[in-house]
Formats: sequence, C-alpha cells, structure tokens
Amino acid sequence: MKLITWNCQGAFRKKAAQILLHQPDILVVPECEHPDKLTFNSTTPKPNDLLWVGDNPHKGLGVFSYGDYKFQLHEQYNSALKIILPIAVTGGKFDFTLFAIWANNRQDPDGQYVEQIWKALHHYDQLLNSERSILTGDFNSNKIWDRPRRVGNHSAVVEKLAEKNIYSVYHQYLSQEQGKENDPTFYLYRNKNKPYHLDYCFSSAALYQQVTAIEIGKYEHWINYSDHTPLIVNFGG
Repeated sequence: MKLITWNCQGAFRKKAAQILLHQPDILVVPECEHPDKLTFNSTTPKPNDLLWVGDNPHKGLGVFSYGDYKFQLHEQYNSALKIILPIAVTGGKFDFTLFAIWANNRQDPDGQYVEQIWKALHHYDQLLNSERSILTGDFNSNKIWDRPRRVGNHSAVVEKLAEKNIYSVYHQYLSQEQGKENDPTFYLYRNKNKPYHLDYCFSSAALYQQVTAIEIGKYEHWINYSDHTPLIVNFGG
C-alpha cells in the first residue's frame, strides 16, 4: 500500500495529475477543494472511493482511494473536530483505522492547530487501541514551537501516541529526532530559506513493520504547485 499525504494549497483540480503520477493507493489531501469542483479524465482518473469534509468548498480535507480500499467514516466521528477524520479502511491486504488530518480549526478558541489533534487523541482513545492505526496529514506543528505550559503541544501529542505504541514513520525509519528533521515538508511563503517539517505519518508498531520505503518530495519539483511537499510511505511494497 502506497500512502501519500500532500497539502495541495488549494486548486487541487489543477494539480492532481502531478501527485497521481506517484500512483497512491490512498491519498490524503489537506486544502482540497470539494470533489464537485474536480474534473476526472485520462490524467486525473476518478478514485474508487473518496471522503471530503470542510466548510469552505475551496479548501477542505479530501481522502481518495485509487486501490481496492473502501472508506467508511467511523460512527464516533466528532464534527467539532471536523478536519480530523477517523476512517475505517477495508478491502485491501489489511484493514485499519486511518485518521486523516488537517489540523486547522479556526473556530476553536482553545487552539486551532496541534491542540485539535490533542483533543482527537482523547476523544478517539479507544479507537487508537487498535493494533492497526495510521494518522497522517498536515499537523501544522513541530516540536520547535512547543509551549511547555500549553496543554497539548507537539511533544505531548507524540508522547500520547507513543503510549499507544504509535510512532512517526519518518522519524523511526530515517532515525530522525523530533524538531531536528533533515527534510522539510513546508516552505513559508514558498521561500526555500524558511523550511519546516509539518506533515507526518504515524503508524502502529505492527504496521510499521511493513514499511519498505519513505520519501519526502523535493522543493525544486513541488514549489510551483504548493508550499508543502508530499510525504510518501510504502507499506508492504
């Protein structure tokens, strides 16, 4: 299974062909426009299944299946955490729970970004007990911005997931340290001199054992399309 997350920075209909060249089985797209705005043709094939959520038809969260995987929004879905989607994924070589994430809820006065994930980890606590969970998307966070007295900072989220035996695939596979990543996934104002690592894929230990490759897109290729580069993870080839 090839899993890709890419914040496309809007106008996905103009950019979909670029990411689909990488042949994802599952594609998570923060800042994705509503599927009604997408045009499916020979270069942008129609997915076999999809979910989308958002208040703005120009920028929501899209999740697309280009393999045999089918999606079912979990019954525990909390609309107050609307841009974090718990999805039951079935139909492939293995079933699992996917949390598709765009940590961006400007309507929440208690915290718009990583705090949303912190709340989701508590709300979906029982779901996270599964031996097959993946959380991926734009977390809008990094350890460098930790506020020690702030409940639910980036490090707290990482530690909470570790309690569930869930870890960042990038950090594990490439022996990276949180906050000291060698590979940015975001460039502020598309400026190469303002790089940050904001996009993640966390997986349960059992699924991590199936990881065969991980890749982060290069600035030179992707900067014409978005301020983010894609994060690509292969599970089991």
